[in-house]
Amino acid sequence: MPFLLSLSRRIDRFSELIGRSVAWLVLAAVVISALNAVVRRAFNISSNAFLEIQWYLFAAVFMLGAGYTMLRQEHVKIDVVSGRFSKRTQIKMDIVGICVFLFPFVYMIIKLSMPLVINAYQIQEMSSNAGGLIRWPVFALLPLGMLLLGIQGLSELIKRVAFLQGLIPDPTKKQGAKSPEEELAEFLLHKEVAAREAALTGAQK
Repeated sequence: MPFLLSLSRRIDRFSELIGRSVAWLVLAAVVISALNAVVRRAFNISSNAFLEIQWYLFAAVFMLGAGYTMLRQEHVKIDVVSGRFSKRTQIKMDIVGICVFLFPFVYMIIKLSMPLVINAYQIQEMSSNAGGLIRWPVFALLPLGMLLLGIQGLSELIKRVAFLQGLIPDPTKKQGAKSPEEELAEFLLHKEVAAREAALTGAQK
């Protein structure tokens, strides 16, 4: 298990690096969009390439960030159901979900998408729009994103098994997230401070 936990930490660091790097693509998309709008308005010049590169960047953020999103525990969960069970039962449900649903899903998407990527690369498929971009790089984002998601899924599986063995704390707690109790205590504290300030202001008047 120590080797697997070491592997999990390496995967987590890799996913963190990918996620933080991919985040810059959002800024790139915004800059390109702004420049495209300015050039189109000022010089009446535009190209479908400007529009398509924005779509490519969005696809890259969405697909390449899937593993990072899983690392941060930000994927959608049906908490209204799982929240009724104990933490150990929730972890066991996660393990079943990863093994029965996530891994087969990742495998099938990669298997089905790779022939499309290979074919697009071989024929150097281009966009059908005038001035459009080559297609295979954006096609390749699908299997690559699924691969990154599957790798992070392996890390999550290792952490959940380790938790059941009592080796690590709860791996499902969002990093940097506050518990409902902490949020309530902070809310009440803010209310108390605001009430005191209001009372002090009233007394001074």
